[in-house]
Amino acid sequence: MVSVLIAPDKFKGSLSADDVARALERGVLHSAPHASVTRLALADGGEGSVAAACSGRFSPETSTVTGPTGQPVNATVAMHGRTVLVEAAGVCGLDVLPDGHKAPLTATSRGIGQAVRCALAGGADTIVLALGGVATTDGGAGLLQEPGAVLAREDGTPIGPGGRGLGELHTVDLAEPHAMLRGVDLVLATDVDNPLLGPTGTATVYGPQKGATTDDVRELEAALGSFVRRLEAAGVVDAARLAEAPGAGAAGGLGYAGTLLGGRVCSGADYFLALLGADELLTANEFVVTGEGSLDEQSLSGKLPVALARRARRHGATVHAVAGRCTLPAERTAAHFRSVQALTELTDQDCANDPALSVRLLEQCGRTLAARWIAGA
Repeated sequence: MVSVLIAPDKFKGSLSADDVARALERGVLHSAPHASVTRLALADGGEGSVAAACSGRFSPETSTVTGPTGQPVNATVAMHGRTVLVEAAGVCGLDVLPDGHKAPLTATSRGIGQAVRCALAGGADTIVLALGGVATTDGGAGLLQEPGAVLAREDGTPIGPGGRGLGELHTVDLAEPHAMLRGVDLVLATDVDNPLLGPTGTATVYGPQKGATTDDVRELEAALGSFVRRLEAAGVVDAARLAEAPGAGAAGGLGYAGTLLGGRVCSGADYFLALLGADELLTANEFVVTGEGSLDEQSLSGKLPVALARRARRHGATVHAVAGRCTLPAERTAAHFRSVQALTELTDQDCANDPALSVRLLEQCGRTLAARWIAGA
């Protein structure tokens, strides 16, 4: 009996990772009913991280926190033992903006801080922040304030929300959140390596996606720069170095705030593969199917399908990929995947905006894979 591991990422904006895996499984079993199939929904630290964790051994817990514009949102975290996973996109992401109205200058990460505080109150000793897809560019100020950081104007009152509020910053004190997080492993899972400031920084690169105009980007960049200088003036000796570190610009600067609190930046893809037990499953399955919405140049820098393929190679497993679209020539994918199928090659319709069509095409891809590579095994 052939053992098959189906382990995709989400098809962003269309299907969850679990939806993708189930559709591929139906297709595989149609053409190879004798196969033993295991599904593993994956995530890399962005949207879908909580859902992927909860499709495995984690359990969901929902609470009400402050959303990016100050209105309450119901956010779900994933819990397993004393580990809590917080998905930034589900708390202060673009998808939870009221009516989709962007607030590039004032969107806050305060809800992330509330989720962290709740995790600490529940006895968590490992808190994983899945960084990606946020509406904020506040340098993680909201995250810092909720566990007790002092970020105040010259008159002693708290600064306003968002990156614009950082422009008012005069007094900084991080003693209380440092004390609260002592002994806690704070993991900052991201595959973004942008620094906080500069031409590749969070405001310049990601601000426009969050609705920032050219003038807004300049204001945000200046406010974030002022934030770093105020931290240095307050005696945070590593403030400038941490701002330049890869990942500091993740999630509007949440990466920076996390490292100020002693957190460690790690590859979202590799962390989640380890967290979800991918190595054990790769040992037990000789045939692997993975995929994501867009297999492109960024994928080769270590996104989930390629990270999984590298691990699979060490275990002697053969990996095939299915993507919503693939912009890479065969010679670029051959080093990682035995075969690649793209949904866009199977239809002239817009499957990215038609989940039902995507499901049917994924089932077709599963049938094709099984008929060609598994049925006769």
